Amino acid sequence: MSAETAVSWFADLRITDRPTVGGKGASLGELTYTGIDVPPGFVVTTHAFEQFLLALEERSPVRALVEGLDPNALDAVTQVSRTLRARVEEEPLPPPVEQAILDAHAKLGAATVAVRSSATTEDAEDASFAGLQDTFLWVLDAADTVHRVRECWGSLYSVESITYRRKHGLPEDGVAMAVVVQQMVDARTAGVMFTRSPTTGDKSVITIEGAWGLGSAVVSGEVTPDRWVMGKITGEISVRDISDKHIRQVPAPGGGIVDEELDAATRTAPSLSDEELQALRTVGRRVEKHYGRAQDIEWAVDKSGGILLLQSRPETVWSARDARPVVEAKADPLKHVMTIFGGRR
Repeated sequence: MSAETAVSWFADLRITDRPTVGGKGASLGELTYTGIDVPPGFVVTTHAFEQFLLALEERSPVRALVEGLDPNALDAVTQVSRTLRARVEEEPLPPPVEQAILDAHAKLGAATVAVRSSATTEDAEDASFAGLQDTFLWVLDAADTVHRVRECWGSLYSVESITYRRKHGLPEDGVAMAVVVQQMVDARTAGVMFTRSPTTGDKSVITIEGAWGLGSAVVSGEVTPDRWVMGKITGEISVRDISDKHIRQVPAPGGGIVDEELDAATRTAPSLSDEELQALRTVGRRVEKHYGRAQDIEWAVDKSGGILLLQSRPETVWSARDARPVVEAKADPLKHVMTIFGGRR
């Protein structure tokens, strides 16, 4: 396997490359192409994953083992998950794949990176697969990056991920894992932005949630973020909900992240200025216009005040509701009419 097939750089990717770099990798490539500020990085492709899985399958089944599971048989799913994750995390990488990762890491030149799972079924418009695989922040060196890539692949066989795929009838042959390796942002503030209200579905507003430090505290729910609701066109801020943010997550000296207690004044101070809110609104509108549909966006503000996007995925909850018919289709037209008017006397 060549380095070109094992690794792809954001600058060379578009959203149509999802089959080889997963939802997250393809989105980061598309954002880079659009000219949005994105921390640079590369993707360990599904070709590399397939090469790795082939070696495992030669000794004993992986995909067939998963496809034989009943998603409601939790004990069986748990046992298979434990077995497969151990196999994946202990298996050496094929030498060409490992060398490609080491070379790309050296070329990226980042002191620390984030290593993030990017499944091919993730972030699609008709299914929200996000959050079911692993992410590792503040990874310190190339050797640890290689190890974390294996762990991301292993998370494809977590109990949650296996159960999700079995319940949705996703064939295992169509499931593969790419892994994003991206320059780590030492964020002052981070959070999420919805270009459609996540609570009401209102398309005329942008909702921004943010907290001090790395965005992992917001995504995991460990911190209740500040929340603002803004007019998408006017920029008028109609809601300012500033929370008591008791901690922030910051880099740990030996890699990874750690919780840091905040003083009283910082806990209750807004984590974004009005100018930063307006800048985020501008970026959110630009991304939504590019994709032609509402987006859920992860963002960070670095220590210098620069805004960087870490991910953008299609909004799925309200879009799915919009796509559903108001009344279930009936083969008999009379039954359809009776469904609408049946409650009236």
